Amino acid sequence: MKYNRVLLKLSGESLMGTQSYGIDPAMLEQYAKDIKQAVENKVEVAIVIGGGNIFRGLSGAAKGMDRVQGDYMGMLATLINSMALQAELEKQGLHTELLSGLAIEPICKEMSRRRAIEAMEEGKVVIIGGGSGNPFFTTDTASALRAVEIKADAILKGTRVDGVYTADPEKDPTATKFSTLKFQEALSKKLKIMDLTAFALCEENNLPIYVFDMNRPGNLLRVVNGEPIGTEIC
Repeated sequence: MKYNRVLLKLSGESLMGTQSYGIDPAMLEQYAKDIKQAVENKVEVAIVIGGGNIFRGLSGAAKGMDRVQGDYMGMLATLINSMALQAELEKQGLHTELLSGLAIEPICKEMSRRRAIEAMEEGKVVIIGGGSGNPFFTTDTASALRAVEIKADAILKGTRVDGVYTADPEKDPTATKFSTLKFQEALSKKLKIMDLTAFALCEENNLPIYVFDMNRPGNLLRVVNGEPIGTEIC
Protein backbone atom coordinates (compact mmCIF):
# COMPACT_ATOMS: atom_id res chain seq x y z
CA MET A 1 0.00 0.00 0.00
CA LYS A 2 1.56 3.31 -1.09
CA TYR A 3 -0.54 5.50 1.22
CA ASN A 4 -1.73 4.55 4.71
CA ARG A 5 -3.45 7.81 5.65
CA VAL A 6 -4.89 10.16 3.04
CA LEU A 7 -6.88 13.35 2.75
CA LEU A 8 -9.30 12.99 -0.15
CA LYS A 9 -10.29 16.34 -1.67
CA LEU A 10 -13.50 16.36 -3.69
CA SER A 11 -15.07 19.32 -5.45
CA GLY A 12 -18.68 20.16 -4.77
CA GLU A 13 -19.29 20.26 -8.54
CA SER A 14 -18.27 16.61 -8.80
CA LEU A 15 -21.31 15.65 -6.72
CA MET A 16 -23.64 17.11 -9.35
CA GLY A 17 -22.96 14.26 -11.77
CA THR A 18 -24.98 15.03 -14.91
CA GLN A 19 -27.14 17.55 -13.07
CA SER A 20 -26.69 21.32 -13.25
CA TYR A 21 -27.13 21.84 -9.50
CA GLY A 22 -27.24 19.97 -6.21
CA ILE A 23 -26.32 16.36 -5.47
CA ASP A 24 -26.65 13.36 -7.80
CA PRO A 25 -27.49 10.29 -5.63
CA ALA A 26 -25.79 7.96 -8.15
CA MET A 27 -22.51 9.93 -7.95
CA LEU A 28 -22.72 10.00 -4.17
CA GLU A 29 -23.17 6.23 -4.10
CA GLN A 30 -20.23 5.63 -6.44
CA TYR A 31 -17.92 7.78 -4.33
CA ALA A 32 -19.04 6.05 -1.13
CA LYS A 33 -18.36 2.61 -2.62
CA ASP A 34 -14.88 3.66 -3.73
CA ILE A 35 -14.11 5.08 -0.28
CA LYS A 36 -15.36 1.86 1.29
CA GLN A 37 -12.91 -0.14 -0.86
CA ALA A 38 -10.01 1.94 0.43
CA VAL A 39 -11.13 1.62 4.07
CA GLU A 40 -11.53 -2.15 3.71
CA ASN A 41 -7.89 -2.20 2.59
CA LYS A 42 -6.88 -0.58 5.91
CA VAL A 43 -6.37 2.93 4.54
CA GLU A 44 -7.22 5.75 6.95
CA VAL A 45 -9.35 8.29 5.10
CA ALA A 46 -10.27 11.90 5.81
CA ILE A 47 -12.35 13.86 3.31
CA VAL A 48 -12.83 17.54 2.49
CA ILE A 49 -15.59 18.48 0.02
CA GLY A 50 -16.19 21.84 -1.63
CA GLY A 51 -19.60 23.47 -1.83
CA GLY A 52 -19.67 24.84 -5.38
CA ASN A 53 -22.63 22.69 -6.39
CA ILE A 54 -24.75 24.66 -3.90
CA PHE A 55 -23.11 28.04 -3.30
CA ARG A 56 -19.76 29.67 -3.98
CA GLY A 57 -18.74 32.70 -1.92
CA LEU A 58 -16.70 34.34 -4.68
CA SER A 59 -19.64 34.15 -7.08
CA GLY A 60 -21.84 35.83 -4.50
CA ALA A 61 -19.25 38.56 -3.97
CA ALA A 62 -19.05 39.14 -7.73
CA LYS A 63 -22.77 39.88 -7.70
CA GLY A 64 -22.47 42.44 -4.92
CA MET A 65 -22.84 40.27 -1.82
CA ASP A 66 -20.56 40.93 1.14
CA ARG A 67 -17.55 38.60 0.68
CA VAL A 68 -17.38 37.49 4.31
CA GLN A 69 -21.10 36.66 4.40
CA GLY A 70 -20.78 34.82 1.08
CA ASP A 71 -17.83 32.77 2.31
CA TYR A 72 -19.72 31.67 5.42
CA MET A 73 -22.63 30.63 3.22
CA GLY A 74 -20.16 28.61 1.15
CA MET A 75 -18.91 26.91 4.31
CA LEU A 76 -22.46 25.87 5.15
CA ALA A 77 -22.77 24.46 1.62
CA THR A 78 -19.74 22.25 2.27
CA LEU A 79 -21.47 20.96 5.40
CA ILE A 80 -24.58 20.01 3.41
CA ASN A 81 -22.37 18.00 1.04
CA SER A 82 -20.49 16.49 3.96
CA MET A 83 -23.71 15.39 5.63
CA ALA A 84 -24.93 13.82 2.38
CA LEU A 85 -21.69 11.87 1.98
CA GLN A 86 -21.79 10.84 5.63
CA ALA A 87 -25.30 9.43 5.19
CA GLU A 88 -24.26 7.48 2.08
CA LEU A 89 -21.10 6.11 3.71
CA GLU A 90 -23.09 4.90 6.70
CA LYS A 91 -25.63 3.36 4.31
CA GLN A 92 -22.67 1.41 2.89
CA GLY A 93 -21.89 0.14 6.40
CA LEU A 94 -18.98 2.43 7.30
CA HIS A 95 -18.50 4.27 10.58
CA THR A 96 -17.94 8.01 10.22
CA GLU A 97 -17.06 11.13 12.16
CA LEU A 98 -18.24 14.50 10.86
CA LEU A 99 -16.12 17.43 12.03
CA SER A 100 -16.15 21.04 10.95
CA GLY A 101 -14.26 24.29 10.98
CA LEU A 102 -17.57 25.68 12.21
CA ALA A 103 -19.03 23.91 15.26
CA ILE A 104 -22.74 23.29 14.69
CA GLU A 105 -24.29 21.18 17.41
CA PRO A 106 -25.91 18.68 17.19
CA ILE A 107 -24.81 18.09 13.57
CA CYS A 108 -21.07 17.92 14.13
CA LYS A 109 -18.24 18.70 16.49
CA GLU A 110 -15.54 21.29 15.91
CA MET A 111 -12.51 20.03 14.03
CA SER A 112 -9.51 19.17 16.17
CA ARG A 113 -6.40 17.30 15.15
CA ARG A 114 -6.64 14.86 18.05
CA ARG A 115 -10.32 14.14 17.47
CA ALA A 116 -9.73 13.46 13.76
CA ILE A 117 -6.72 11.19 14.28
CA GLU A 118 -8.41 9.19 17.04
CA ALA A 119 -11.45 8.62 14.82
CA MET A 120 -9.31 7.43 11.89
CA GLU A 121 -7.33 5.11 14.15
CA GLU A 122 -10.68 3.62 15.20
CA GLY A 123 -11.41 2.85 11.54
CA LYS A 124 -13.84 5.70 10.97
CA VAL A 125 -13.98 7.83 7.84
CA VAL A 126 -13.50 11.43 8.95
CA ILE A 127 -15.36 14.06 6.94
CA ILE A 128 -14.27 17.63 7.58
CA GLY A 129 -16.71 20.32 6.48
CA GLY A 130 -16.92 24.04 7.06
CA GLY A 131 -13.67 24.86 5.28
CA SER A 132 -11.05 26.32 7.59
CA GLY A 133 -13.78 28.11 9.53
CA ASN A 134 -12.51 31.46 8.22
CA PRO A 135 -13.54 33.62 5.26
CA PHE A 136 -11.12 34.35 2.38
CA PHE A 137 -9.79 30.77 2.36
CA THR A 138 -10.82 28.13 -0.18
CA THR A 139 -11.55 24.47 0.47
CA ASP A 140 -8.26 23.76 -1.34
CA THR A 141 -6.49 25.61 1.45
CA ALA A 142 -8.69 23.91 4.05
CA SER A 143 -7.77 20.49 2.64
CA ALA A 144 -4.05 21.33 2.73
CA LEU A 145 -4.37 22.59 6.31
CA ARG A 146 -6.30 19.50 7.46
CA ALA A 147 -3.92 17.14 5.69
CA VAL A 148 -0.94 18.70 7.46
CA GLU A 149 -2.77 18.62 10.80
CA ILE A 150 -3.62 14.91 10.59
CA LYS A 151 -0.18 14.01 9.17
CA ALA A 152 -1.61 12.54 5.98
CA ASP A 153 0.75 10.80 3.57
CA ALA A 154 -0.77 12.77 0.67
CA ILE A 155 -3.68 14.84 -0.57
CA LEU A 156 -5.59 12.86 -3.17
CA LYS A 157 -7.37 15.37 -5.36
CA GLY A 158 -10.24 13.60 -7.09
CA THR A 159 -11.30 15.33 -10.31
CA ARG A 160 -12.96 14.39 -13.59
CA VAL A 161 -9.60 14.46 -15.40
CA ASP A 162 -6.99 11.70 -15.03
CA GLY A 163 -4.13 13.96 -13.96
CA VAL A 164 -2.38 17.25 -14.71
CA TYR A 165 -1.89 18.25 -18.35
CA THR A 166 0.05 20.94 -20.20
CA ALA A 167 -3.35 22.48 -21.03
CA ASP A 168 -7.02 21.68 -20.46
CA PRO A 169 -7.42 18.30 -22.22
CA GLU A 170 -11.16 18.94 -22.62
CA LYS A 171 -10.37 21.99 -24.75
CA ASP A 172 -6.95 21.19 -26.25
CA PRO A 173 -6.58 17.73 -27.88
CA THR A 174 -2.80 18.22 -28.10
CA ALA A 175 -2.41 18.56 -24.31
CA THR A 176 -0.01 16.04 -22.78
CA LYS A 177 -0.17 14.53 -19.32
CA PHE A 178 2.48 14.74 -16.59
CA SER A 179 3.13 11.59 -14.56
CA THR A 180 5.11 13.51 -11.91
CA LEU A 181 5.86 17.16 -11.20
CA LYS A 182 7.93 19.11 -8.74
CA PHE A 183 6.20 21.91 -6.85
CA GLN A 184 8.40 24.61 -8.40
CA GLU A 185 7.97 23.12 -11.86
CA ALA A 186 4.19 23.29 -11.50
CA LEU A 187 4.44 26.91 -10.37
CA SER A 188 6.79 27.92 -13.20
CA LYS A 189 4.48 26.32 -15.77
CA LYS A 190 1.49 28.11 -14.14
CA LEU A 191 -0.43 24.86 -13.84
CA LYS A 192 -3.65 25.38 -11.90
CA ILE A 193 -3.64 22.45 -9.50
CA MET A 194 -4.70 24.17 -6.27
CA ASP A 195 -4.77 27.80 -5.21
CA LEU A 196 -1.42 29.32 -4.30
CA THR A 197 -2.02 29.36 -0.53
CA ALA A 198 -2.84 25.65 -0.51
CA PHE A 199 0.03 24.86 -2.84
CA ALA A 200 2.55 26.74 -0.67
CA LEU A 201 1.31 24.94 2.45
CA CYS A 202 1.84 21.56 0.79
CA GLU A 203 5.30 22.50 -0.48
CA GLU A 204 6.44 23.84 2.90
CA ASN A 205 5.35 20.64 4.64
CA ASN A 206 6.58 18.19 1.96
CA LEU A 207 3.02 16.98 1.44
CA PRO A 208 2.52 15.33 -1.97
CA ILE A 209 -0.59 16.04 -4.04
CA TYR A 210 -1.95 13.28 -6.27
CA VAL A 211 -4.42 14.32 -8.97
CA PHE A 212 -6.58 11.58 -10.48
CA ASP A 213 -9.94 10.81 -12.06
CA MET A 214 -12.34 10.07 -9.20
CA ASN A 215 -15.27 9.52 -11.55
CA ARG A 216 -13.96 6.17 -12.75
CA PRO A 217 -15.04 3.45 -10.29
CA GLY A 218 -12.14 1.75 -8.51
CA ASN A 219 -9.61 4.51 -9.14
CA LEU A 220 -9.27 5.51 -5.49
CA LEU A 221 -8.12 2.00 -4.57
CA ARG A 222 -5.73 2.00 -7.52
CA VAL A 223 -4.17 5.24 -6.29
CA VAL A 224 -3.65 4.11 -2.70
CA ASN A 225 -2.18 0.86 -4.05
CA GLY A 226 0.39 2.89 -5.98
CA GLU A 227 -0.83 2.40 -9.56
CA PRO A 228 0.44 5.33 -11.71
CA ILE A 229 -2.92 6.44 -13.08
CA GLY A 230 -2.69 10.16 -12.28
CA THR A 231 -0.13 12.88 -11.60
CA GLU A 232 1.94 13.20 -8.42
CA ILE A 233 3.22 16.63 -7.38
CA CYS A 234 5.98 16.43 -4.78
